Amino acid sequence: MEGIGKEGQASGQAKEGQAGGQAERGAAAVALYDTHLHLEQYGEQERESMLEEARREGVRGIVAVSMDLASSRRTRELALRHPELVLPAYGWHPEQPLLQDRELDELIGWIRERHADGERFAIGEVGLPYYTRSEVESAGGSFDERGYIGTLDRFAALAAELDRPLVLHAVYEDAFKAAKLLLRHGVRRAHFHWYKGDAETTGVLAQAGWSVSVTPDVLYEPEIRELAASYPLGQLMTETDGPWPFEGPFAGQPTHPLLVREAAREIARLRGLGERETAEALAGNARRLYGLR
Repeated sequence: MEGIGKEGQASGQAKEGQAGGQAERGAAAVALYDTHLHLEQYGEQERESMLEEARREGVRGIVAVSMDLASSRRTRELALRHPELVLPAYGWHPEQPLLQDRELDELIGWIRERHADGERFAIGEVGLPYYTRSEVESAGGSFDERGYIGTLDRFAALAAELDRPLVLHAVYEDAFKAAKLLLRHGVRRAHFHWYKGDAETTGVLAQAGWSVSVTPDVLYEPEIRELAASYPLGQLMTETDGPWPFEGPFAGQPTHPLLVREAAREIARLRGLGERETAEALAGNARRLYGLR
């Protein structure tokens, strides 16, 4: 992965089958990609140790997403420090109070500067506040989502204009709302991370050619297992959403990019495919969507 380097400077492809020099079987022998990680939320010592182990064990790329402008600046610095491994994504996470107009303008202006400088990046994490809205409504309150929809509309327009991958936090009925915005703006490259949704919405995403990613909870969450078994393999990727913790066999463990290996293996089992075949497909999807090597 070229990370934050200038556009057009990438050359060659990483050789598949090199998992940090490890002669392991199946998915471990293929390049791994964590397509959604909050890298700037880890402590310095933990982060550097984690990245070193990830490199050694076969992780070839991490898409590091951001929460706001300050987070985006930190993510950019980490990508500058690890350009061969980290591709930054700049945006505003929707599960928080709305930005003021001037704050949103400042963030979008900063992203435009990165584009004008020819830097490599995606836009994200952006989306709609499903969990915040659900909590308010479950308590009997009302939630005005119009400002959030307007914010996502601006990011969708920006992604279409700049032709950048768009990383989305949009699940269940919010995924359908987001899809309508993306279709209206003609967004080509969209990634619905940790996606959850009904059959109709899932079909809309698949038909549009957009990607979804699954986390290690594919080992124990029925709806994620169903998605991993049925969504077009050519539009499926793995992620961790670290440092978010997981349950099941991962309870009590820190979330590490290497957990995508377990997710890839489970996807292979669910689809009745070989581990290597599946891992190669997942890796290729990440490379194509994000322009990685």
